[in-house]
Amino acid sequence: MRLTTRIEQMESVDPFARLVQKLVSRAVPQQSLQKDLLSGTWIGRPLHPILTDVVIGTWISAFLLDLLSDERTERAADRLLSIGNVSALPTIAAGLSDWSDLWGAQQRVGSAHALGNTAALCLQILSSRARKNGSRKAAKLLTLAAVGIGGGSAYLGGHLSFVNGVGVNRTAFEAWPQEWMPVIADDDLPEGTLIESKVNEVRVLLYKEGEEIYALSDRCTHRGCRLHLGQVKDLSVECSCHGSIFRLSDGAVIRGPATVPAPVYEVRRRDGRIEVRRLLRSQWGTKRTDPNQPSRDQEGP
Repeated sequence: MRLTTRIEQMESVDPFARLVQKLVSRAVPQQSLQKDLLSGTWIGRPLHPILTDVVIGTWISAFLLDLLSDERTERAADRLLSIGNVSALPTIAAGLSDWSDLWGAQQRVGSAHALGNTAALCLQILSSRARKNGSRKAAKLLTLAAVGIGGGSAYLGGHLSFVNGVGVNRTAFEAWPQEWMPVIADDDLPEGTLIESKVNEVRVLLYKEGEEIYALSDRCTHRGCRLHLGQVKDLSVECSCHGSIFRLSDGAVIRGPATVPAPVYEVRRRDGRIEVRRLLRSQWGTKRTDPNQPSRDQEGP
């Protein structure tokens, strides 16, 4: 923890990180097909962690087979190492795409994470070359060093995910109202304008189009930015931070880098006020026309 804290405070790396960030953003611009591909929008989950399992799995398996040291396992270890090295290329690309959306302390830890992964890959490439040249002892030492550095880098990646919450659904722990709760007077909601309100300290995004009222969580699931600061086009809201686009009717992700739909609220008018309540994930994309119809929330989680 002391190490990660020191890395988070290393402001000296910021100028270089910003330069690399600009280069990555040019190569993988927001609201592009390559951004959605590398972010994992198309599978509904972040892509980078999935790919890292392939690289780590093959590298560690190759290292363990190296310990057995016979002709059969040596061939298998060499093949696994080659698979891991090739798999590392799209893994790095996906990681850089995610890293380009970070800033401050998170970006610094991500920089150290990327540097460690790059160093481990370089060592594994040297190990693969040594294997082809018959230098088995040198190859094993290089792989051992690469696995050690990769393990430290993986720790930093875990710190980003599990301590800083990078890559997780930023709305997962919101205390959504399970019963109808008033949020705003009907007359105070102008048409065609994104309005932020609160219910039980949870921020709610409201939008009125004709007689239809839409309500979503005001937090982008990608990095937690406020959606009411964005723009509406074709009944979809675009996040002002990284360009993720969510459909107002059901919260579906139209464009990444977000991978998780925005939480949706049911809406009704009552006594001159607008009321909302949570719409369960299993009900996303549905709409009830009868406000007195019982809620499935009563059935339990």
